[in-house]
Amino acid sequence: MAANKLCCTLAFGALLCLGLVALIQAQDKPVTDVCLGCICEAISGCNQTRFCGAGVCGLFRITWAYWSDGGKLTLGNESPQSEDAYANCVNDPYCAANTIQNYMTKFGQDCNKDGGIDCYDYAAIHKLGGYGCGGELSYQYQTSLQSCLNSFQQLDVRSGP
Repeated sequence: MAANKLCCTLAFGALLCLGLVALIQAQDKPVTDVCLGCICEAISGCNQTRFCGAGVCGLFRITWAYWSDGGKLTLGNESPQSEDAYANCVNDPYCAANTIQNYMTKFGQDCNKDGGIDCYDYAAIHKLGGYGCGGELSYQYQTSLQSCLNSFQQLDVRSGP
């Protein structure tokens, strides 16, 4: 248990070092910095190695369709039609985080029917998609997410930024 908490804390610290928190603190962003960090931890262990495989890319394991629904964001002046635009964006923590924020703005909903939209809903949307978020999440994903959120329980993960 202590190892999981340390791992989550270190992963979250890495995101802070990347400046991700500064990027997502704007008032119009639905997902909090803690929630984004914990989704990252649950989905990939926040592995920052440039990665594309099995239809997903980046530390948030984003698909091309997710990136497209998230606005086809790009780095610099790259065209969204560029062959590398998707991989370049979702392998960049800033562009990936903005893609997630856009996706959640579009698909945010109360997936677990508890009367509010919070990190648990965003994590389900991220893993299962905007139309399937009421489905079953894997035990590993749920456990990793919960462990990370518990590490930051002094912060209210159920409220907006």
